[in-house]
Amino acid sequence: MQVLKILSDIWKSGAEIYRDESDGRLSLKDAKLVPEEVLKAADPIFGEIEKWFKSWEKASGVDKTLMKMVHQACGWQHNSKLNEWICADVDALLLFMEWQEELAKNGWNDIYEDYRQYENEASNIMKKKLYDSAVLYANQNK
Repeated sequence: MQVLKILSDIWKSGAEIYRDESDGRLSLKDAKLVPEEVLKAADPIFGEIEKWFKSWEKASGVDKTLMKMVHQACGWQHNSKLNEWICADVDALLLFMEWQEELAKNGWNDIYEDYRQYENEASNIMKKKLYDSAVLYANQNK
């Protein structure tokens, strides 16, 4: 089973998986909300889940913003500020769609597959423009 499929099932259940700052281990808040079959599927791939979380720890703000946008668009994790921005800024929404199209041209056709391996120079330029737009919106709406 794919890591992002398991994580999306956890997030959509209302639970939260996160790195506990006190001991550095992954923790599951509200585990009782997660269906038993999801927990069972997560167990054998826990190492891959850990690896996915580690791959984001040193990511730039640009990369983390796009990850949050994908998670919002997929319905995995809600982010009200990001949602407010993307609904208010049609140009940003269109650019986000163009960014996804660029990734699709590069072979990304499964939302449960990490999109980062499909990025290229063109998608990186769009990603930076999206981030700049998000920062500008956030600064104007403090």
